[in-house]
Amino acid sequence: MRTVAVVGASLAGLSAARSLRKQGYDGRLVVIGDELHRPYDRPPLSKEFLAGTLGEADLALESRDEDLGAEWLLGVRATGLDRTGRTVRLADGREVRADGLVVATGAAARTLPGTEGLAGVHVLRTLDDARALRDELGRGGRLVVIGGGFIGAEVASTAYALGLEVTVVEAAPTPLAGPLGAAMGGIVSGLHTDHGVRLLCGVGVKGLGGKRAVDAVLLDDGRSVPADLVVVGVGARPCVEWLEGSGVELDNGVKCGADGRTGLAGVVAVGDCANWYDPRAGAHRRVEHWTGARERPDAAVAALLAGGAVAPGPPRPPYFWSDQYGVRIQFAGHAAGADSVTVEEGAVDERNVLAVYRRAGDPVAVLGMNQPRLFMRWRKQLAAATS
Repeated sequence: MRTVAVVGASLAGLSAARSLRKQGYDGRLVVIGDELHRPYDRPPLSKEFLAGTLGEADLALESRDEDLGAEWLLGVRATGLDRTGRTVRLADGREVRADGLVVATGAAARTLPGTEGLAGVHVLRTLDDARALRDELGRGGRLVVIGGGFIGAEVASTAYALGLEVTVVEAAPTPLAGPLGAAMGGIVSGLHTDHGVRLLCGVGVKGLGGKRAVDAVLLDDGRSVPADLVVVGVGARPCVEWLEGSGVELDNGVKCGADGRTGLAGVVAVGDCANWYDPRAGAHRRVEHWTGARERPDAAVAALLAGGAVAPGPPRPPYFWSDQYGVRIQFAGHAAGADSVTVEEGAVDERNVLAVYRRAGDPVAVLGMNQPRLFMRWRKQLAAATS
């Protein structure tokens, strides 16, 4: 390969570029990103960066002396892929021809329809999102977070620490039931009520009140929650529209094999936009976690350079963490399909539990709340059991 293009300049794209050089690729390397910023770390955006304890320079993912010998095309979106000429089309009219392609375009925050142009309404996905939200949080007032997932919970926790009056609205009966299961989702989301944050569950949002600026969140049951500021945290959609008609199969992102290869030769996908096949589950999974964006590019790049001649090893169980109200929450594995979950250590009331999920007696996932040492031990056991 004389030219490899990496489309996406966040963690997954940077990890792929690094892996290409580490695995001996010495040809032309082009990294394309739709943001103007160099690669930065996203997890702190909802926590330390919002709180003002971490600056923008601290988010940098590259060291000062790092040089990948890459051409960086930043601030420009990919708009299409010509499979015949193997060419990436860009929004500014330029084209990049490549022998190999790494798709790492990530995901974008979902918004509430009809809220465009209404001041005080935010999503949180990018550095620019976090800058705008941080400025408004500094003014105080009443914050309503729509969505009780991890991003919403972290924003609520940060805003609470900054002194805002916070309400979390969650459409599901139990927040975090999807990733953690109902029992442990209820325990983790109990952190909100522990700290006096209002939690409204099992009710959807009908719309927002206000003419130029938001002043309320209108619920499906007729209630109105006053709001000076709203953060919408209702998930993300994979950014793959630019690949429509390219021959790359799209299904909840870019559909990939167990090594990240797509059905189009010379094209692999990594990060939040990639729907990888999990041989243990016998199904595809799209994993939106930092560790996946960091680790999986190694396998995808190996497959790209070898043309799929090397069989991939089993993927490690997905792992993610969250910091809320001073509690470190860690999770590894898949809660879906578990037929039991037991608290092995700690006390639920003290929010310092270590819980193990099992299926037919075998561990398939582990959750820790302020149990970092025990959790890491169980995480290693889980990885060994599923390899």
